[in-house]
Amino acid sequence: MNGNILITGGTGSFGRAFIKYLLKKKYFKKIIILSRDELKQHEMKNDEVFKKYLKKLRFFVGDIRDKERLNNAFDKVDYIVHAAALKQVDTAEYNPFEFIKTNIQGTENVIQAAAANSVKKVIALSTDKAVSPINLYGATKLCADKLIIAANNIFGKKNISFSIVRYGNVMSSRGSVIPVFKKNVQEGKNFLITSPKMTRFNITLENCIKTVIWTLQNSSGGEIVIRKSPSYKIIDLARAISN
Repeated sequence: MNGNILITGGTGSFGRAFIKYLLKKKYFKKIIILSRDELKQHEMKNDEVFKKYLKKLRFFVGDIRDKERLNNAFDKVDYIVHAAALKQVDTAEYNPFEFIKTNIQGTENVIQAAAANSVKKVIALSTDKAVSPINLYGATKLCADKLIIAANNIFGKKNISFSIVRYGNVMSSRGSVIPVFKKNVQEGKNFLITSPKMTRFNITLENCIKTVIWTLQNSSGGEIVIRKSPSYKIIDLARAISN
C-alpha cells in the first residue's frame, strides 16, 4: 500500500501496534500520528522501535474536536484510520458532554475534514457496545457509526469512501478487564463482577490490525466489517486468572 496514512488517536494501544505493523511491512510512504497527548508522542519518538523510522513518521498534536486542526493535518493524506475516542464506560456516565464532543462531534469533524482534503478512504474503529447500547459510551459510538456510514451518501461524489471495523474487547489492552484482574491478584483484592452470566467477545490486537488492513485493501464504502470472534464468560476468565 502506497501513499500517506494518518491515524487519529495514534498513540493509543491500537495505534502503536498498528504503526509498528505498517513499519514492519513497509506500507505507506508517510505515517502521520495525530493525538492530543504530547507525552505519549514524546515516548513514541524515543522508543527504539520507532526511533529509526522518524523520517517516515510525522507527529501532530491535535484534538479531533478541532476541525481547523484536522483540516491542516489531513492535507495530502490518502488514508485515515480513525481510532481516537473516549472509551471508559463509567467515565462516560459522569462526563456525558465530553464523550459527545469527542466521539460524535469529533467523528463529524473527521468526516468533514477528510472530504475537504480529498482523502481516499476513512476507516473508523467501532465497538460491540455500539450494538443496542445500554450506556452512553455505546450510544455515542452508535451515533459515530451512523455518521460514518451516512457520509458515503453525503460525500459520495467526491471519490471518497467511509467504512467501519467493529470488534469486541481487545485482549489485555489498556483499561481492559485482564490487566485489572491481574492487578487484583497481585494486591490480594477480590474481583468485582457485575453478573456471573456476563460474557465478552474477545479479539487479539494482531487480529484487530489484520482486519483494518483487510478493510483498507478491500472496502468500497458503507461496510461494517466484523471479524468472527470467540466469546467467554467473565466468571471463567476470573477463575483462570485467580488460579
